[in-house]
Amino acid sequence: MGEPRRTNPVSDCPLTAALAAVGGKWKMIILYWLAEEPRHFAGLRQLMPSISQKVLTEQLRELEADEIVAREVTGAAPAPVIYSLTPYGRSLMPLVETVRTWGRGHIERFTGDEPATSLSAGRRR
Repeated sequence: MGEPRRTNPVSDCPLTAALAAVGGKWKMIILYWLAEEPRHFAGLRQLMPSISQKVLTEQLRELEADEIVAREVTGAAPAPVIYSLTPYGRSLMPLVETVRTWGRGHIERFTGDEPATSLSAGRRR
């Protein structure tokens, strides 16, 4: 992991540190899909068609800098890089699942319906 670690803007606030590491629109969704199995960049794009290539690249780089995601260069064309969760990243899975469960209830609360799709057009519910 050659890039320097990102700094926490408010280093004495644990909530700010957590949100800096996994907050935003896409990071928890990326973690969710990587928890299932290691994936190539294109595989992540396929699971999250609404994310741009630029944003996915930025999010993966930030997660890698925070030692949550590992990037392995395989050299095998056409997909030479595989992303996976580190053990540290796996420690976030209870949080990701709790937020996902809360989100399902939030959707049901305001629509009265079970969510039609989950995780930006992904396959799992």
